[in-house]
Formats: sequence, structure tokens, C-alpha cells
Amino acid sequence: MKQEVSAGGIVYRVIKNDAVEWLICQHSQHKGWVFPKGLVGDTNKDEPVEEAALREVREEGGVKAQIVVPLTNLITYTYQWQGMLTHKTVHYFLMEYISGDPDDHDNEMDEAKFVSEVDVKKTLTYETDAVAFADALKIFKNM
Repeated sequence: MKQEVSAGGIVYRVIKNDAVEWLICQHSQHKGWVFPKGLVGDTNKDEPVEEAALREVREEGGVKAQIVVPLTNLITYTYQWQGMLTHKTVHYFLMEYISGDPDDHDNEMDEAKFVSEVDVKKTLTYETDAVAFADALKIFKNM
């Protein structure tokens, strides 16, 4: 079985009246709604997970963010792509939005946008992302 390590961000921004929005993306191939993430070492084999997470948020989410804290739990799952079974480990980081526009996402995503907590919970496609979001919310609400 192939092994992959990915990193990504669960990005929030505070808008008027202290409301909070969260960045989600729709993948261009499988069409699922996810958080931006991608392979560690995709562009540099010695890339630290933190750099990979920030890079993926820029590429797939179109925004620049800063890491607040790593999430408490690693996300793991197995998937099949083009006949190959792959075990993936994902390092997610809670991140704060700095600048940029989700419309500037790369072609790996059909759409990227900021939405409310309620909409994130209604929109995410995969249970693993819902688990990661619950972890992020717990940390965020205790900051």
C-alpha cells in the first residue's frame, strides 16, 4: 500500500461584528468540499509540514494565512485512486487569514470560499474533515 503525508489548513477570518468565517474548497476532480491540503514535499523533498500547509492554503485556497497552532489529532484514512490503494496521514493546522482572495485558487479546486461555521458543517463532504473541523473549533473557542 502506498503511503502519503499531506498538510493543510483550517483557515478562519474575523469579519464585521466579530463574526467568523472559514475557508472551504470544492475539489475539481472528485467534487468534494474539503479544506485545502496537499502532499508534503510536493515541490521540495525536504519541505517541513508547516511550509507545505501554508503553501497548499495559498495554492488551493487563494489566500495567505499564518499558523496559529497545529490541530491536536492527525487525520488518517485510506483511499483508492486509479486502482492504487493509498494510506494518507494529514497534518492540519488552525490558521488565521492574512490576505488574498479565495477566487485566486489553483485549478485543483473548482471553488474556494469563506463560509459560516454552520455552512462548513453542512457542506463538508468527508467525515475526516468534519472531525478535523471539530478539533479546530474546540481549539479556536478556547483561545
